[in-house]
Amino acid sequence: MRYRDCPTVEVSERIDTTPEAVWALVTDISLPVRTSAELREVEWVEGSEVAVGNRFRGRNEHPDIGQWHTESVIVEVEPLRRWVYDVQGPDGPVATWGFEVDPGPGPVTLRQWARMGPGRSGLSAAIESMAEKEGRIVARRLAGWESGMRANLAWVKQSLA
Repeated sequence: MRYRDCPTVEVSERIDTTPEAVWALVTDISLPVRTSAELREVEWVEGSEVAVGNRFRGRNEHPDIGQWHTESVIVEVEPLRRWVYDVQGPDGPVATWGFEVDPGPGPVTLRQWARMGPGRSGLSAAIESMAEKEGRIVARRLAGWESGMRANLAWVKQSLA
């Protein structure tokens, strides 16, 4: 697994509720703060709702990486269905994250996904200094993202029970 290939991870959860109820929770940019082992706070920088072009800042902390801030821009919104944001880096997005709500027949399916890169991120220096371990570095980071996403979706499901 290579960073340059922009690997992606996705999780989903079926929830007995309405798309509107799920949408109200997943468009709260502070949702991940409730469950994340890494994200400590978020705040709007430009705008105050999920809309294309609006920006928000996150403050993160990780025992292996330290503390850092991110700035994200919302790049896609399909009301009640999907919203996507890019985490900005000096040479383009370092990650893209999204939530999708599929009303389908029966329970609503909620998905959260994330894609690494293509811009340089905090992992880039580690990968450059230990090129032989790139696959493990990337896999470990994706596993952490997946764990956080599962916690987010579990929180949404429990909140709507």
